Amino acid sequence: MKLSKSFFYTLRENARDEDSVSSNLLVRAGMIKKTSNGIYMIMPMGKKVLSKIENIIREEMDAKDAQELLMPALIPEDVYVQSGRREAFGSNMFSLNDRYGKKYVLGPTHEELFTVAASMDGKSYKDFPYNLYQIQTKYRDETRPRFGLIRVREFIMKDAYSFDIDEKGLDESYQKMYEAYCRIFDRLGLNYKIVKADTGAMGGLLSEEYQAISQIGEDIVVGCEGCDFSSNLEITEVMDVMEDDPSQELEKEVVYTPNAKTIEEVAAFFGKEAKDFVKTLLYNVDGKIIAFCIPGNRELNETKALKALHANEMEMASFEDVERVTHARVGFAGPIGIDCPVYMDCQIKHMKNFIVGANQSDHHIKNVNCRDFTPVATLDLCQVQEGDVCPVCGKKLTFDHGIEVGNLFKLGTKYSTSMDLLYTDQSNQLQPVWMGCYGIGLERCMAAVCEQHHDEAGIIWPEEIAPFKVAIVQISDKDETQTKVANDLYNNCISKGYDVLFDDRKERPGVKFKDIELIGVPYRFTIGRKAQDGIVEFVSRYDNEKKEMSIEEAIQFIDEKYK
Repeated sequence: MKLSKSFFYTLRENARDEDSVSSNLLVRAGMIKKTSNGIYMIMPMGKKVLSKIENIIREEMDAKDAQELLMPALIPEDVYVQSGRREAFGSNMFSLNDRYGKKYVLGPTHEELFTVAASMDGKSYKDFPYNLYQIQTKYRDETRPRFGLIRVREFIMKDAYSFDIDEKGLDESYQKMYEAYCRIFDRLGLNYKIVKADTGAMGGLLSEEYQAISQIGEDIVVGCEGCDFSSNLEITEVMDVMEDDPSQELEKEVVYTPNAKTIEEVAAFFGKEAKDFVKTLLYNVDGKIIAFCIPGNRELNETKALKALHANEMEMASFEDVERVTHARVGFAGPIGIDCPVYMDCQIKHMKNFIVGANQSDHHIKNVNCRDFTPVATLDLCQVQEGDVCPVCGKKLTFDHGIEVGNLFKLGTKYSTSMDLLYTDQSNQLQPVWMGCYGIGLERCMAAVCEQHHDEAGIIWPEEIAPFKVAIVQISDKDETQTKVANDLYNNCISKGYDVLFDDRKERPGVKFKDIELIGVPYRFTIGRKAQDGIVEFVSRYDNEKKEMSIEEAIQFIDEKYK
């Protein structure tokens, strides 16, 4: 591609409204352009990168005998009602009515439609197994889009679905996708970890995530200093290793605590530490007010709470609901005498003489023990903390931030049962199909690679996904020898089908060099004054190696890179 005849631009200044390294660099490199919050144009240079990511994904999926198709994005809402997921998605779905009043949604994911497609075949056990996939746009009304392409409202996803007659078959299909994903992310040059994760709205038996390690990652990847344990923060178990407090249980006592509502304020009032308190947190869970009691130095894990209560949504209770169930102002909730169900974290059973809210304004109760209230259940409700005990080897847990770039789900028979996807077994009996689901976010991969591969000059794309592997830069358009050498080298590449970049613009050399570095082309050949001697300069973006080459050596190098 000759830049003088192309739509090409870069920005020298940082983008004003971008909040991550990747989004800033991709905007500056002319690869993406924001149209509204959480929605981006993919510009020509960015589309080249995205297409190469897509090709890698397609190659690895096809290598595992998956078949590609394309689903509609506009889907009747009753499909999600039938599967039981309409409420689970809630306001995250974009919904609309057609001219006849029929309700539709923009597809956030496609398990239901793939289940419908599978019902067109698969009447007999002989028709299995098979795997179907698509690369298509998804829509989710994110509450707070951020970090450029990391958290958006419209995005391209590769989603695949496997269909088997039993759990053994599902395990085999799942393993194939596991291997394909490792190949894909290795080829993308990502530093990633594979972690166990919550199945969430997808449901099913098992979920694993591919997390690209990054400081801006929204997920916490839990690891271990002593073994290869890895898990998402949302589901990591807090090991019950606390020893029983040997203290004698004291009689509880209501204490006047004016102007002390937060743990910090109450701790200062009593001269105690946060670990000596039990927090009572009030949530609206699927329309019901629930109290969760956890140690004062811990945080509630909402994913665990939702799972434990088999609920879909939860949010902090309103001030009005708090005052209704506690009969007090906000800040004084406690488990004794509260007018709502109470769930207690399992660590509290080892504590004695702790402090709680009194359900009375400006009052707390000290010397509270588990005998003083009756929870509905005692559960693992807390979020794991760095330094906690590993559930596998007992060593300390470590934290990293990760960007979820891919996920695997063993759906089991969740969707086939709700949507009547059945087959006839060898005994002529109807059985539900076993399904797996496998997703990759393409733009998110693009952003994650950029987050991991950049320097002060710009992006450093791995060879396989760089917009161009090689750039040819002519220093002077007034030097006939340079023009001839540059054009001959470029035309030699084009004749062989090589997609190379030729910067033949009437710009200063420094501008050209900065642009090539910013957009992340791995290798640059500069055609300068030594062209008359048959010599060009070679520069590697990866290590800034510079050396002179003959034109013949340059051609040989390019041939090797494009094999």
